[in-house]
Amino acid sequence: DVQLVESGGGSVQAGGSLRLACEVTGFYYVTYCLGWVRQAPGQEREGVAAIGGEDTTDYADSAKGRFTISRGSAKNIVSLQMNNLKPEDTGTYYCASDCAATFVIRAINPIFNYWGQGTQVTVS
Repeated sequence: DVQLVESGGGSVQAGGSLRLACEVTGFYYVTYCLGWVRQAPGQEREGVAAIGGEDTTDYADSAKGRFTISRGSAKNIVSLQMNNLKPEDTGTYYCASDCAATFVIRAINPIFNYWGQGTQVTVS
């Protein structure tokens, strides 16, 4: 089975920082393309950032310059460093794996085959 377990998240004031992490277990190929997707109440899922082969990265416009996605030496662990957080960043953040290409993260409802349970981020 493929499992994605997120950690991090929480509540922070505007301008603050948070770091999310996700460990992906299961078949190795599902770790090739990893991403973070968020969903605000009543909204569709919105891509945030993705990382692919050779650690190439892609970001939604809303995340550029503020968020950084990275992979640990163990390629199945992905992190999202979020700086200068804004109230509009509030939502449930999902770790996702196994996408066709990192550019999917720029779409609404980006397509990934596996999802974590989500972790809440609240910015006030």
